[in-house]
Amino acid sequence: MPKKIRELISMLEKVGFSNRGGKGSHRNFLHPSGARITISGKSGDDSKKYQEREVEKLVSEVKE
Repeated sequence: MPKKIRELISMLEKVGFSNRGGKGSHRNFLHPSGARITISGKSGDDSKKYQEREVEKLVSEVKE
């Protein structure tokens, strides 16, 4: 079962990403290390597989 967009956002915020805003359903996140990611979709929507992969990849890179 896919994760919800709000779960991905929560994962990003736990490792230090901050929401820089965005247009419409897009949210731009920035980490103090310079890593960036854009998440699209409403918070209750199911995430796409590529979004989950990108978030998990960034979270593991930032933790190292």
